[in-house]
Amino acid sequence: MSAADEILDIVDENDRVVGQSPRGEAYARGLRHRCVFVQARDAEGRLFVHRRTPTKLVFPSLYDMFVGGVVGAGESYDEAALREAEEELGVTGLPRPAYLFKFLYDDGAGRSWWSAVYEVRCDLPVRPQAEEVAWHGFLPEEEVRARLGDWPWVPDGLAAYERLRAHRAA
Repeated sequence: MSAADEILDIVDENDRVVGQSPRGEAYARGLRHRCVFVQARDAEGRLFVHRRTPTKLVFPSLYDMFVGGVVGAGESYDEAALREAEEELGVTGLPRPAYLFKFLYDDGAGRSWWSAVYEVRCDLPVRPQAEEVAWHGFLPEEEVRARLGDWPWVPDGLAAYERLRAHRAA
């Protein structure tokens, strides 16, 4: 099954399930669904940053400071966070990511998803999926902030990052 064929729960503005759709159709029709964003840090507190491959359905070749992805039909946010983090980092036995908060991402141009933000510490050697990750590294947060204006970032990840910074400052 291709990524475009994966079945997603379609949700309303209150995050209630109102139907299901293949991922490709949900993207093409701008149907609201669910996603997880997991900020992974290594033992030194550095952030896992990566550049997406050019074959990604959404935001190809852009940088991201989160691992994650869509929540499958019938899957919980917590289940998706662990599954996506392990898949994208290429590890098994990761601790369960800690839930932080949820927000509705909406770019005003037909891309809208409920977004649950998590954090996890990854002390394991990472082997990211080659079909998902073109480049990766663990960067100090100061370097990530310095690169915000230099690198092309995924817009939903930037929104999650800014909310996470505000969340931590509160």
